[in-house]
Amino acid sequence: MSKKNISQDKIILSFLSSAYEKSSGATSLADVADSLEIKKASLYNHFENKEAIYSAALAYAEKEFSSINFTADKALDSIRNNKITINTLFKKLIVRYFNLFETEPAFHLYVFIYSEQFFNNKALSIVHNHQAKLADEIKKLLSAFIEENKLSDRTDKDLIDLSSSLASIILQQMNLYLSNRTEIIRQNPESGTGTLFELPTDDAVVNKVCKLVEAYLKLL
Repeated sequence: MSKKNISQDKIILSFLSSAYEKSSGATSLADVADSLEIKKASLYNHFENKEAIYSAALAYAEKEFSSINFTADKALDSIRNNKITINTLFKKLIVRYFNLFETEPAFHLYVFIYSEQFFNNKALSIVHNHQAKLADEIKKLLSAFIEENKLSDRTDKDLIDLSSSLASIILQQMNLYLSNRTEIIRQNPESGTGTLFELPTDDAVVNKVCKLVEAYLKLL
């Protein structure tokens, strides 16, 4: 691959892919260069060292996570037009949300950030902001159902607590789901990590998550 085809984003994505397979700490500049089919020295045209790539990967992840939404377009309109029930809406959104993280590079980003949160404050902040954003979007959905008299009224504090709990349920199950799918590949290393993205969505697991959320919604 010629130097003119190499960009910072491609280097970051290569780093994230290697970090998924080996961990960020075990990933070397040689690993990144090899996956891009360039000489290691070429990386210095874009980054000063591995630490600079790591920092850029965190910044890239922060930007990407901030662009990922739980609420689909027109979801609020569907509620206000009385076109969807709360259980049906959440099931659709959960399936959509899980599917988003089953594709590259979102999957590698997710694994990278949720692994690094234990070692890096920036990664921890990204995780917290991601959960807060998810909770805020859920709160808007619940508020819309309340406005349409589809749910009994709640104080703002109650809505915040309920939304945070639902966000925690969804993200905990997401972690388990993606960890299990990763383990499938690691138990069959000859298949290669790319196989993960060829696996069909595990509907049974996703349905289990939907039922957990549905059971919680029945308490509202």
